[in-house]
Amino acid sequence: MVVLDIEEMGPVINRLRRAQGQIGGVIRLIEEGRDCKDVVTQLAAASRALHRAGFAIVATGLEQCLTAPEGVDPADREAMEKLFLTLA
Repeated sequence: MVVLDIEEMGPVINRLRRAQGQIGGVIRLIEEGRDCKDVVTQLAAASRALHRAGFAIVATGLEQCLTAPEGVDPADREAMEKLFLTLA
């Protein structure tokens, strides 16, 4: 299976930290009794950030599979396809 390189994951980690802050914002909005529209808007932003992070991780894995000198292992290909479909 593909192992993620921490150096390549910097932007993904940043996106996840941003999503973490947005989720904290959702909690605060609810605790403050804010308008439903504000809560849902912030929640949607957090959801998009999480999805983008997931797709970036899958894309990195696919890139590693495609550039591997030994070619694409069918088991890795199947695993990456399943990961992709969990995000779809």
